[in-house]
Amino acid sequence: MSETLVAGIDSSTQSTKVLLVRASDGVVVDQASAPHPNGTSVHPDAWWEALQQAGSGLLERASAIGVGGQQHGMVALDASGEVVRDALLWNDLRSAPQISTVVEHLGGPQACADAIGSVPAASFTVTKLRWMAEHEPENAARTAAVLLPHDWLTWKLGGGTGNTGMTTDHGDASGTGYYSPARRDWIPELAAWALGRETAPVLPRLVAPGAVAGHTPNGVPLSAGTGDNMAAALGLAIASGEVVVSIGTSGTAFCIADTECADPTGSVSGFADATGHYLPLVCTINASRILSVIGGLLGVDHDEFARLAFAGDVGAGGLTLLPYLDGERTPNRPSATGVFAGLTSGATRENLARAAVESLLCSLADAVDALDVKPTRVLMIGGGSRNPAVQQLAPGVFGQSVQVLEPGEYVALGAARQAAWALSGAAEPPIWAAAPFQEFTGVPTPVVRAQYDALRDATVGW
Repeated sequence: MSETLVAGIDSSTQSTKVLLVRASDGVVVDQASAPHPNGTSVHPDAWWEALQQAGSGLLERASAIGVGGQQHGMVALDASGEVVRDALLWNDLRSAPQISTVVEHLGGPQACADAIGSVPAASFTVTKLRWMAEHEPENAARTAAVLLPHDWLTWKLGGGTGNTGMTTDHGDASGTGYYSPARRDWIPELAAWALGRETAPVLPRLVAPGAVAGHTPNGVPLSAGTGDNMAAALGLAIASGEVVVSIGTSGTAFCIADTECADPTGSVSGFADATGHYLPLVCTINASRILSVIGGLLGVDHDEFARLAFAGDVGAGGLTLLPYLDGERTPNRPSATGVFAGLTSGATRENLARAAVESLLCSLADAVDALDVKPTRVLMIGGGSRNPAVQQLAPGVFGQSVQVLEPGEYVALGAARQAAWALSGAAEPPIWAAAPFQEFTGVPTPVVRAQYDALRDATVGW
C-alpha cells in the first residue's frame, strides 16, 4: 500500500517552493522551487506560473494541498475574476501616507488596535486599498473582490472562476486591517471605506482551522492555507511560551497566545494563527543586513567577520551600535539612521564586528520584550541565525539558552501539515517530529543590553 503524501506550498516574495511530505510523519520526500520576478508590485500570474513549474510532478502525487503565502499583498479582481492591477506586495511602501488616514478613521491608535488587532504599517492591505482609492479611483471602482496572495493561489488551484468560491483562513485575514481578531470575522464596512465606496468588495469565506476549503478539479482536498508567518509557526509546532526569532533581511519575533493582542504603540501586530489561537508578532526592518554592511566596511567575508566578532570584548569595549540603518519599525523610527557611540582611538576591528552582532541581538531582544512574554524556549531561524558569532553571543544577550534550528522550508512544511490536518478530519494537527536544532548556552551579559538601551533611549529625538 502506497504512503499518503501531502503538498505544502510557500509562495514567498522571491519564489515558490513546493514540498511533498508524508502525511503520517512529516518526512519530506521531494521538493522543487521556481523564482518570482523582482519588484514590490507583481502580476499574480507570475506566482501561478512559478507554482506550475515548481509543482510539476509533485502536486499530482499529493492527496491534499495547502498554500502558505506572503502576508498582506493586495490582489484586486473585477467582477469576472480578472486581475485589476498588479498586486501590491507587503514590501511596497507607497501606501505609508495612508496609515494615518486609517488610524484616524478608526479613532486613534488604541481604538485602531482594539478594532483590527494592530496599528497598521504600510504593509497592511487596508492601507493599499486606501491608496488605490485615492490614486487609482478607476481601479478601485472596478474592484469586485479582494484577496491575499495565498487566497488567490488556493482559488486558482480549485479552478476558480468569476469572483465566487474564494476562501481564506483567520491567520492571513488578520493581517489585512479589515478583520477583527477579537470577533474573528471580517469588518466589511472598513474594506468598503478603504476603497472609497459604500458597498464592500467580496471578501473570501473564512475557513475554520483544519477544515477543507475546497477541492481541485481532480477532487484533491485543499486546506484553508495561511500567511507565511502562521505557516512557519505551524511547521515548527511551537507551543505556548516558546518564542521564535527569525533573522532574515528583516527580523521577526513571534509566539503563540491564547488571547488577542491590541498594542496601541504599533510594535506588536495582533495576528491570529492557523490553529485557532493568536500569533502576536514584532518585526524589525534591520536584521542580517547589519552584519553584511559592517562586514563590508571591514572588508571581510562572513567567516572572517564571525571570527572577528567572537574575538571582540563583551560590550565591544564600550562601543555600541544602534543599527537602524534604513529607519526602523520597532521602535517606530522611520527616518532614523545608524549611530555608533563610544568610538575611541582604541577601537579595534574585532570590537567593530562585535558591536554589530551585539546590536542585532539587542534589537531582536527588544522585539521579544515587546511580546510581553517570558520565553520558556527561544528558537532561532533564518539565514542570520547561521552566523557562528550570532549563535555564540545570543544566549548572553537573551539571558537564556538558544536553540538554532536546522535550515528548512518551514513555511511550506507548515502548509503541508495543515493539508494533512484537513485530510485527516481530526480536531488537532498531526504530530510530526520536532525540527532538529543545536543548542547554545552562555553566561548572561546584561552590560550589553544596558549599553544598547542607553543609546536607544538617548536618541529618541534624533
